[in-house]
Amino acid sequence: MEILSLKPEAFGIDISDLSFKIIKLKKRGKSLSLASFGEEKIKPGVIAGGEIKEEEKLAWFIKEGIKKVKGEKLKTKYVVASLPEEKAFLQVIQMPKMIEEDLKSAVIYEAENYIPLPIEEVYLDSQIVPPVFDHLDHFDVLIACLPQKTVDPYLNSFKLAGLEPIAFEIESQAIARALIEDEVTDLPILLIDLGATRTSFIIFSGHSLRFTSSIPVSSGNFTEIISKNLGVSLAEAERLKIKYGLGEKVKIEIGNKKAELKRERGKIFEALIPALVDLVQQIRKHLDYYQTHASHEHLPPDGKGVSKILLCGGGANLKGLPELLTLELKLPAEIGNPWINVLGEKRETPELSSEESLKYTTAIGLALRGIREK
Repeated sequence: MEILSLKPEAFGIDISDLSFKIIKLKKRGKSLSLASFGEEKIKPGVIAGGEIKEEEKLAWFIKEGIKKVKGEKLKTKYVVASLPEEKAFLQVIQMPKMIEEDLKSAVIYEAENYIPLPIEEVYLDSQIVPPVFDHLDHFDVLIACLPQKTVDPYLNSFKLAGLEPIAFEIESQAIARALIEDEVTDLPILLIDLGATRTSFIIFSGHSLRFTSSIPVSSGNFTEIISKNLGVSLAEAERLKIKYGLGEKVKIEIGNKKAELKRERGKIFEALIPALVDLVQQIRKHLDYYQTHASHEHLPPDGKGVSKILLCGGGANLKGLPELLTLELKLPAEIGNPWINVLGEKRETPELSSEESLKYTTAIGLALRGIREK
């Protein structure tokens, strides 16, 4: 028990355009467990494309959501919060060896060569990335930044809700902390976060993020397509999508511009063919870009390209999707475990099933930072 600890305990809050999710972890000896969790919808228009349009309304939704959390009541005002992936810029740069205090100021000057906005208009953070293999004669440094005009409304909204952020973090950083075991990998891994309004591609290699990008293909799009094609409500379309998915008896072969089906196909699968073709082609495009631009990763000498795909987000619950991606991309694709650094191999808690847990991946990563900061 830390009776005199000056470090506040904090919970994680993952905010997207249409909802936010809360996770709070607690320590039991040397192990961690889930203390509190919750999800609250946000009225459309309060946040659009990651930009907060109505700070007071968002603050109200946050306060209401905190009241409704399940599990232990939240007694802390401190939070670790997500910032929108689509507004962020991340890159690993190389810097000459120097003392750490000098490095901080040198990174600011060097970052101006990479960041697409004036340095005085962004919030910039950086961290040294240690090599997995071999000794370096330089520093690899991950730089991350967002426009101040994007970040400030988040800070204001939390303060209006009576909360105190101890850290803001880009979504991809939190996702990697949740999914990558011990936060290190010998070979690059592609993380795909299939959210309600967009899909994010995140490549993690060694000890660090290496590449991130977002596209508008989303789990919500899949539901809308099923609803339109089958003439059912969005709620019924979501139910059908989760229950039947892509079906186990269907094999799809996706070419450059069209899909060829083999064997019997189901209505859900048939409705989703155009969106699936688009998703696969987008993944190929981003993988190709990464493979031709990756450098200075300092991995074992036999390391070759992305080794596997881990899926998360609510859209990862689409049955048959990992098998489809494995077949089309010739890479093993599997459902990620957002509890790997909390509960070990367990994929669920008594309160959250493995399917529900996937929706909380970012919030779990944020909560991990919150408990470690304590």
